[in-house]
Amino acid sequence: MKTKIFMYLFIFALLLVLFQYVNSKNIYQENIRKVEVCEEHILKLKDSIASLEDQILELSHFNLERNEDAISYFENEGYEVDKLIPFIKDELYKLNEVKGEHPLVPYAANEGRKMLINTVKLLNHKWIIADFSDGVFWGEMFLTYEITKEKELKFNVVESFLYPFD
Repeated sequence: MKTKIFMYLFIFALLLVLFQYVNSKNIYQENIRKVEVCEEHILKLKDSIASLEDQILELSHFNLERNEDAISYFENEGYEVDKLIPFIKDELYKLNEVKGEHPLVPYAANEGRKMLINTVKLLNHKWIIADFSDGVFWGEMFLTYEITKEKELKFNVVESFLYPFD
């Protein structure tokens, strides 16, 4: 009787070990498959990141903050570029507060509204692109700017357009 019990226990233990082995092997293979899928996904994401970095570099080509020649121009004139860029943008945005029509936007606003400059991008040490809107109509303009010897900032609208209203 004892031998039969031991034999049944031995067979049960053997089946338990076999079940554990097969189960562990399946879990291990599933984990390996998940790791491979994740590695493929990571590789795709790294490719996407490299592509986006290339796009960012290309898009930031016309950007004062990345234009060494324009930065050198301002530094040679004795300006701190880190302070000058926000100053130029602030001066453009301050023109939004002028009463009446905007002094730079060459288009009249819709009834009871005012054209305001929304976004400003400094291209280099002489050029700016800005967009404007009154909430109904919107457009863009190309400006030049200069800092006079009296340290005054002067803007000149070179070209502008208003998008057609549908």
